[in-house]
Amino acid sequence: MNTWPLRLTPGCDLRAALAEAVRLQLPTGSAFVLSGIGSLEDARLRLAGAEAATCLAGPVELLTLAGTVSPQGLHLHASVADAQGRVLGGHLLPGNVVRTTVELLLAWSLEWALGRAPDAQTGFTELQVQHRR
Repeated sequence: MNTWPLRLTPGCDLRAALAEAVRLQLPTGSAFVLSGIGSLEDARLRLAGAEAATCLAGPVELLTLAGTVSPQGLHLHASVADAQGRVLGGHLLPGNVVRTTVELLLAWSLEWALGRAPDAQTGFTELQVQHRR
């Protein structure tokens, strides 16, 4: 397992910048997001069981970020706090713009290939893991 620290800069969309960095910089084109902290202009999350986005007006602190990045998509969960210290967590959606910084620790391996594919049991696009021989 290899690790890669990465910093995202102000003004970029967190999901898009992360996907692009992994695509361009990692030989597998996929990674696990082990840790993420920073700040966002606003937060766009999908809460558990919800279909619509929940927006938390910023600035907000990104307290945690974890998930997977693959060529077929990202699955990220985040917790954020507003200026009053209220914490909200859920699926990180597109449109989360970095305010000052986002600091990430990614992990990747040449031994494993990560992908995403529809899963008949869950009805969602789920993680697919294949051992590279």
